[in-house]
Amino acid sequence: MCCLNIDFLNAIILGSSELNIFLDDPGFADTILKAEQAIEFGVFPERIRQGSSGSYFVKDPKRKIIGVFKPKSEEPYGQLNPKWTKYVHKVCCPCCFGRGCLVPNQGYLSEAAASLVDEKLHLGVVPKTRVVWLVSKTFNYNTIDRAKAKGKKYALQKVPKVGRKFHRIGLPPKIGSFQLFVEGYKNAEFWLRKFEADPLPENIRKQFQSQFERLVVLDYIIRNTDRGNDNWLIKYEKQKHGKEIKEAKWIDDKEPLIKIAAIDNGLAFPFKHPDEWRTYPFHWAWLPQAKVPFSEETRNLILPYISDMNFVQDLCEDLRKLFKTDKRFNRTTFESQMSVMRGQILNLTQALRDRKSPVQLVQMPCVIVEHSPGKTQGRKANLGSSFTQTFHCRKPFFSSW
Repeated sequence: MCCLNIDFLNAIILGSSELNIFLDDPGFADTILKAEQAIEFGVFPERIRQGSSGSYFVKDPKRKIIGVFKPKSEEPYGQLNPKWTKYVHKVCCPCCFGRGCLVPNQGYLSEAAASLVDEKLHLGVVPKTRVVWLVSKTFNYNTIDRAKAKGKKYALQKVPKVGRKFHRIGLPPKIGSFQLFVEGYKNAEFWLRKFEADPLPENIRKQFQSQFERLVVLDYIIRNTDRGNDNWLIKYEKQKHGKEIKEAKWIDDKEPLIKIAAIDNGLAFPFKHPDEWRTYPFHWAWLPQAKVPFSEETRNLILPYISDMNFVQDLCEDLRKLFKTDKRFNRTTFESQMSVMRGQILNLTQALRDRKSPVQLVQMPCVIVEHSPGKTQGRKANLGSSFTQTFHCRKPFFSSW
């Protein structure tokens, strides 16, 4: 018998609007409502050509882009992935397809979980991302679903009494990640090349370094396996000559003049450290900013959180609630993912205390922190004695360090 969770069953019976309830975040709920209204008015999500999965620009009724939706069923491992190159890759070369350290078809949860970690640590680099349900004829559906939807619609038009017997008219909603769209940002590669030719003023350079360190903290904790210079963004507008800020002073409490947005977080939260073919390195480790020791600002922001084991356990519990929304949630696998994350947090804590740089951080030995057998597990348990620390020694065949 197939195990389906309640949300999945509800999705079959209800439309997407009945499932998208965000009482704790009225602003996000309003954005999703606008997206649903736009689809009702015929302003459909538009598929993004780049990437290896089906992802869509979602618009409001005025046709303004307000978010990026990535359906679970259209991920590289999903049955309805619309990118034929990935399909050929998966069929013809399955042994080399995917990343052996990641849970297949869990990218949408990884996107939302990265946003959760960002929010808990007050990093402010990940555009808000939540799990939502949406339905649109521009999504990739199989022939059977489209035929059923067409048949139900025809029955409702021709024989209203019969049509009303159907639980839902139209295509089934899809579950996936919805990330708020950020405006004014450009590919990091574009700006990094600009900065080489035209160095930033000292005050802007400090702001950029601070933002960069937050990106490092996020990626390291979630063990992002796909952070190149093409999947994080930078927003920077040079001030006009008359209003140009002098190099004198950088005021922390003002809005930064340069900001980073960490997008494409779907290939993170591995259940083990990479130990097969590739290391999946953090490409930002080769940037000059990675050679600078972590600033006092970053240390003061992050250390109070990650050095508190109760905070770390709370974070794991919040992630558990999120990951359990997937119908294939596996408790053992999830605990392995958290063991890797706790090990990353342990290394980061030590690196910040020792005033290391990001490049020194990524060169630290990989650690796994597991729950000790038979110990009490709870938010307020004696966390110092309920975990076991081990080093991960196996190296991938191709190593970058």
